[in-house]
Amino acid sequence: MPEAKTIGLFILTALAEIIGCYLPYLWLREGKTIWLLVPGALSLAIFAWLLSLHPTAAGRVYAAYGGVYIGMAILWLWLVDGVKPTHWDLAGSAIAMLGMAIIIFAPKGS
Repeated sequence: MPEAKTIGLFILTALAEIIGCYLPYLWLREGKTIWLLVPGALSLAIFAWLLSLHPTAAGRVYAAYGGVYIGMAILWLWLVDGVKPTHWDLAGSAIAMLGMAIIIFAPKGS
C-alpha cells in the first residue's frame, strides 16, 4: 500500500501547486480580484509542505513529481479550462507517468 500513498501524496502536491499558480493567473490574465493571491499563496505553502512529506531523497521526489504534475496539468486543462486533451497530450502524460513510476518504484541499490 505504500505505492498508493505515494501516488496520492503526489496528486495532492500537484493539485496544491496548480491551484497556487492558477489563482494568480486569474488575477493577472483574467482581471479577477487581487484577493485571489491570498489563497494562492496559502496553496503554494501547502505545496511546499506536502513535498517535504515524501520519504525519499528530495531530488528523486522532485524528478518523479514532475511526471505526476504533467498528468495533473493535463487533467486540469480538461476539467477546469474545458479544453479536451489531444492524443499527444495523453501520450506525453503517459510517458511522464511511466518515468515517475520508474524513478519512485524501482529497486533502490546502494
